[in-house]
Amino acid sequence: MKIALITDAWAPQINGVVRTYENVVATLQSQKDEFLVIHPGLFKTIPCPTYREIRLALHPGRKVRKLIEDYKPDAIHIATEGPLGWAARNYCVRQKIPFTTSYHTRFPEYIQTRFKFGLSWSYNILRKFHAPSAGIMVTTQSLKKDLEDRGFAKCKIWTRGVDLKLFTAAKSAAEKKKLISDARPILMYVGRVAVEKGIENFLKADIPGTKYVVGNGPQLNHLKAKYPYVRFVGTKVGKELASYYRAADVFVFPSRTDTFGIVLIEALASGVPVAAYPVHGPIDIITSKKVGILNDNLEIAIEEALKLKAKDCVAFAQKYSWQNCAKLFRDNLEKIKR
Repeated sequence: MKIALITDAWAPQINGVVRTYENVVATLQSQKDEFLVIHPGLFKTIPCPTYREIRLALHPGRKVRKLIEDYKPDAIHIATEGPLGWAARNYCVRQKIPFTTSYHTRFPEYIQTRFKFGLSWSYNILRKFHAPSAGIMVTTQSLKKDLEDRGFAKCKIWTRGVDLKLFTAAKSAAEKKKLISDARPILMYVGRVAVEKGIENFLKADIPGTKYVVGNGPQLNHLKAKYPYVRFVGTKVGKELASYYRAADVFVFPSRTDTFGIVLIEALASGVPVAAYPVHGPIDIITSKKVGILNDNLEIAIEEALKLKAKDCVAFAQKYSWQNCAKLFRDNLEKIKR
């Protein structure tokens, strides 16, 4: 199958959306599918307001149309609701071409956190964007129900995966200590350093040990100055990222706005229990108290998660794979009838 993937999120960005599509594309290409990825790197761009690391394509409509028409795909998937996503959506609507979309990010909640706008205004825009879609791919049943309650139709489940060869547990406490020698327990957050991720709720938690933040983002310098005792180590990828997970005693996920959280299953695969809030994302993944604790009091969640066993976390993560994720994605695509 020839698949056109249109996404405003792509390398060099490092986030769950990019990681998902990179793995899905690689997996399906290995099975002889073909991809055209239409991403910001193909266009003149400007930095996103309040988030300069993200580049937004300028006036992409004509080029998006030409790329799609020259490629003649069998299916079109629009990953994001940015300038490229809107350009592809509008082209498909005008040409009466079926397409699918994804709902990766709770933009209404993000916008409310950053700018204090009401949720209804943002959801109205997102409903308009997704309304012509032949299928909206969502990560979990609870997100599917939430969106359907808000008037989104044709939602289809599309779960996520983890590289079980890369993310593995430490063999012993000695190995953990060798990886990170700071005072235990090691409490770790991995992800974008931005206000909507709720990281300060983690940093303020009164828990003994050493806190680590792995990642980059617009709030990094502010938080480094405010919390000098926290280890901010920047963005890590591949084996280096896996070694940080492996060294942790608890993975702390303070976000209330994520739709899934690939980092959760990466931590579990690394033998690290999770402490998080009982909200969308964590409640769908952390379905056993053997692998994580969900509590509105993050300090209690962390304290209880420290008692959990690495072997249970590893066993729990085995059900996630990029092969299954890629198959679900392909099965959810709407083929273009010629």
